[in-house]
Amino acid sequence: METDDLITALAADTRRGRISMAWAWSAAGVAAVAVAAIVFFAVLGARSDIAAAAETFRFLFKFVVTMVLAASAFGLLKMLSRPDSDPHRSLLGLAVAPMLLAAGIVAELAVSPPGTWSAKLVGTNSLVCLTFIPLIGIGPLALLLLALRHGAPSHPMLAGATAGLAAGGIAATFYAAHCTDDSPLFVATWYTLAIAMLTLAGAFAAPRIARW
Repeated sequence: METDDLITALAADTRRGRISMAWAWSAAGVAAVAVAAIVFFAVLGARSDIAAAAETFRFLFKFVVTMVLAASAFGLLKMLSRPDSDPHRSLLGLAVAPMLLAAGIVAELAVSPPGTWSAKLVGTNSLVCLTFIPLIGIGPLALLLLALRHGAPSHPMLAGATAGLAAGGIAATFYAAHCTDDSPLFVATWYTLAIAMLTLAGAFAAPRIARW
């Protein structure tokens, strides 16, 4: 059987099982958020001044970026679980969150004196961020990889990396409620590094878990 014929047949099988796969992804998404919430409230919890912080744009902006990343990565992950997906065209959706963050950085630099930029970038919670975003996200990553196993990704490493991005976005959304560093410069540096850890973990794990 030719490779194109095999992919077409697998895609047809995936379409026939669309409802079950849809339920699998829905269950994985809900479970991933639930696990992240349990770990977050068990080990960290929200910051003490969250009510006052919620009145500031910079605090709320963190959630916009992380939730957009989680949603776009999760949507792409579902597409990549199919053998007939086009990864190059699908990756465009992932650009939204970085573009939003870049716009936030430009705005931050425009309104902040240059002498404060370094302090805003370093922040006060960098090590906490690098520790707890991966800790909160490892459970969601495992659940998303298990869901991916029910599909037939033709690019498992890319799919695994995308699962890591989705898990990182979920974890970062919860962590943002605890973090007192609200600068987009801090988010772009430390949140990105923490999410990259989950992305690498997903990329290395997926070829072993989602093999078909």
